[in-house]
Amino acid sequence: MLSLYDLTCEHEESPLGLALKTPRFSWKLRSDTANTLQAAYRLQIFCEKNLPETGNDAADSTDKTVLWDSGLISSDASVLVKCGLPVLEPETQYTWQVNVNDNQDRTAVGMGSFETGLGNWESPIGKWITGDAAGVPTADLASPLLRKSFTIEKTVTRARLYVTAQGVYEVSLNGKRVGEDYMTPGWTSYLNRIQYQTFDITASLLAGENAMGASFGNGWFTSTLGWQDNREIYGKERAILAELHLSYADGSTEVIATDESWKSHDGPTLCSEIYHGETYDARLEVCGWDKAGLADADWQPVRTVQPVVTKLIPQEGESVRIHEMLKPVEVITTPDGDTVLDFGQNITGFVRFTVDGPEGATLTLEHAEVFDKDGNFYLGNMRSAKNLIHYTLKGKGPETWNPKFTFQGFRLVRIKTENLTWAAEQFTACVLHSEMRTSASFTCARPLVNQLYKNIIWGQKGNFLDVPTDCPQRDERLGWTGDAQAFVRTACTNMDAARFFTKWLHDLSADQLPDGGVPFVIPDVFAGKPDQAHSSAAWGDAATICPWTVYRCYNEKELLEEQFPSMKKWVDWITAQGGDGLWNIGFHFGDWLGLDAKPDSYIGATPTDLIATAFYAYSTQLLLQAAAVLGYREEIAAYEPLHQKIVDRFRAEFVTPNGRLAAPTQTGHVLALHFDLLKEADRPRAIKDLAKLVEDNDTSLTTGFVGTPYLCHVLTRFGRHDLAGKLLLREKYPSWLYPVTKGATTIWEHWDGIKEDGSFWSADMNSFNHYAYGAIGDWLFQVVAGIDMDAAVPAYKKIIVRPQPFDGMPHAEASLETPYGTVRSSWTVTDDAFKLSLDIPANTTATVFLPGKADHEAIEIGSGNGQSFTV
Repeated sequence: MLSLYDLTCEHEESPLGLALKTPRFSWKLRSDTANTLQAAYRLQIFCEKNLPETGNDAADSTDKTVLWDSGLISSDASVLVKCGLPVLEPETQYTWQVNVNDNQDRTAVGMGSFETGLGNWESPIGKWITGDAAGVPTADLASPLLRKSFTIEKTVTRARLYVTAQGVYEVSLNGKRVGEDYMTPGWTSYLNRIQYQTFDITASLLAGENAMGASFGNGWFTSTLGWQDNREIYGKERAILAELHLSYADGSTEVIATDESWKSHDGPTLCSEIYHGETYDARLEVCGWDKAGLADADWQPVRTVQPVVTKLIPQEGESVRIHEMLKPVEVITTPDGDTVLDFGQNITGFVRFTVDGPEGATLTLEHAEVFDKDGNFYLGNMRSAKNLIHYTLKGKGPETWNPKFTFQGFRLVRIKTENLTWAAEQFTACVLHSEMRTSASFTCARPLVNQLYKNIIWGQKGNFLDVPTDCPQRDERLGWTGDAQAFVRTACTNMDAARFFTKWLHDLSADQLPDGGVPFVIPDVFAGKPDQAHSSAAWGDAATICPWTVYRCYNEKELLEEQFPSMKKWVDWITAQGGDGLWNIGFHFGDWLGLDAKPDSYIGATPTDLIATAFYAYSTQLLLQAAAVLGYREEIAAYEPLHQKIVDRFRAEFVTPNGRLAAPTQTGHVLALHFDLLKEADRPRAIKDLAKLVEDNDTSLTTGFVGTPYLCHVLTRFGRHDLAGKLLLREKYPSWLYPVTKGATTIWEHWDGIKEDGSFWSADMNSFNHYAYGAIGDWLFQVVAGIDMDAAVPAYKKIIVRPQPFDGMPHAEASLETPYGTVRSSWTVTDDAFKLSLDIPANTTATVFLPGKADHEAIEIGSGNGQSFTV
């Protein structure tokens, strides 16, 4: 039997508010027969006025009912297949259908839908409105309540609400919150583009009088961002823009938009800040403020404002939503006498609570990650971030509430009350992150490694909240480019992060300097600051590494094409620094937090010009590979000599005539080997020296943010897989498992964030949810589980299975949901055999390399479940 599943349009199932561009479609094959491949497909597009009859095969549809028809195409393509529809109409629902023939003369059909939005919302009918007083700093402003009553006298067949804001907003209709999204419209390069969201509210409208409400907080738009007391960096006016588009049964339409007819009232949210939290006084609530029938004669008129940017784009990234809810695992009284809820997991989100008490009673929540060495609540690593929630009760029965316009990074919550009693079950930690589907699982015979993998996942959840932040708790929470490029492959393995990175990379292009330099953080909160540095090696290289990785993992050729000018500008910027093949000027973070750094420095011992030149070569290589994929022959001709020049200059500058790397550091050797910068004859010495550097350091690493992602890959690739395994399984500091032994539930910023005696590495920079070192997850999948893809074919169309056991690791298994379906690998080593079981999805093939066998003995297999191999 052949069937289709997981049908998506632009990486989404039934997307709403799609951009007006030629859409791409994906589908997966499910077969109960081995060696199933797609032989042909036929793709058809219908609009809402010419849908096929239910149950009819699209192959029987006439040309009169089909908007576009590919005809039968002999092809195995099933990932991001473009249709030939030349123009999409705005605000239109389309249905698509695909018929697939396989190589065993079977057919299957699947259908999906998508709906376009307003395109780039260039000429809004509505106006930007605010309830804020003019000229008052937003730090001193409460969140206003905005409302509009309207009457519906006809039958509504379709209703779409389009909304965006300067700030972060929440909208409601007839007393109910619209949608499940938080922190909308998201964080983009606001001076260049702001997203808008689309909501289907057809079922929420009432015959007769209706009311729409809106409120907003500072969000990223006017909150303090960064550690330099930057606030209102995008503008000084919070505002919202909304349009409700109604279609009636009689064929008429109507638009109800934000304008001067809306009214405003002071709201109960007195403060909302990204770093500092929210203050809410329930006594100031206006009962029924967003419902019809409210007597609002005393409400004030709104003001219209001029927006900072007019480019409004349909939402590109994933929505931020609540994904899990955790109850406290323990209530702790500290030696200082504080009462603390321990939720058992370091998360990003907020606490929802239900309390009952007299009018004016208060509840204050403070958020932290860890206790100090004495067992007391620790806030030192939060720096200036207050992470404070303050709630005042109205006193009219049980009150359930959670913050709306902020988030915290925490595991522990300190509770302070006045005139209030409470119980632990009244509090729930709501986990917020971008809505990326989990695509992987990993388990092995070592419980500490299993916890490490869980920590990697939780680190991604905690830091992939609309942008890839460095940390979610202190006065930072910025989209650091270096962290993102170090982790991008692991991120794309753990979760479906295609849309997440597409949106962020578009912001990288928007914020890229005119000369090609790349800011340290995206969105760039330091733009325009005098003498602001930018373009560090391994940070700016996110411009090349991230789009290439997303292409490889998802067959995102379109994103690669969109980002190619940015990639090229970045390489050209480095070249323009005038190092004649070397990159030896400018500020660099180097091997950030490398353990071989001097006592007064965060930068590891590897020379920064070696690191910079190595990444210069790597980015140029990726630019060439992208040009080859895109068929850009002129760029290939131009940049091949440059790449060779960089490699030659690297060897002349950093390698002695006898083949010794001039920098005696682990990271130096890792980069030289991983980026293929050494002559083949010099590689054996380099891996030998690297192994000695590891072994002489008590078989431990000294690498920082730059070297760590590649360390185990290099050791495995060049014949020291045994040493890579020892590094993974090491439990003493420094190691991946040391934080696990100290109770970590996420990845730490520092290898020794908490020292053996319980003291801290530092107070200034000591996040306990910092995902960069979680890049080891990529090695767990590619090497330990053995799931990888062919270097010449993206998106796991041709799967490479090469499990590599080592001493102390007798078993491992993993699954990965690829764009073609699920790959599973499970292996066990016993005294007399190695046993491997594989599931390979339909429409793919795999090459299996078994331990102890030469590469020429690899086994080529087709799709099928439960395929077993024993050696």
